[in-house]
Amino acid sequence: VQLQASGGGLVQPGGSLRLSCVVSGRVSSINTMGWYRQAPGKQRELVATIISGGITNYAESVKGRFTISRDNAKNTAYLQMTSLKPEDTAVYYCNAQGRTILQTPFSSWGQGTLVTVSS
Repeated sequence: VQLQASGGGLVQPGGSLRLSCVVSGRVSSINTMGWYRQAPGKQRELVATIISGGITNYAESVKGRFTISRDNAKNTAYLQMTSLKPEDTAVYYCNAQGRTILQTPFSSWGQGTLVTVSS
């Protein structure tokens, strides 16, 4: 199972970006998809998750500014980020958990996409 994240870049404070994460490979079902981030010198932290039924969970620091969504038909998750702040600067990683076509569980990570918020 492979994850491909995209959409990062340089944005000014107050701006917006939309990240995408596509899951490919021998996937039977995807239960949870999530976004995490790691800023320089800090540990990786949860940003947002969404389960197959659409229930979402957000870090307090991004509530009201970020929105996670998913397109189950495309095995894709999105992270719409608005009102970006310099402290949102980090490498953003996507994660997916589910079962392969052999019904074995998987938990896979994407390669990360850099988001830089700076004027």
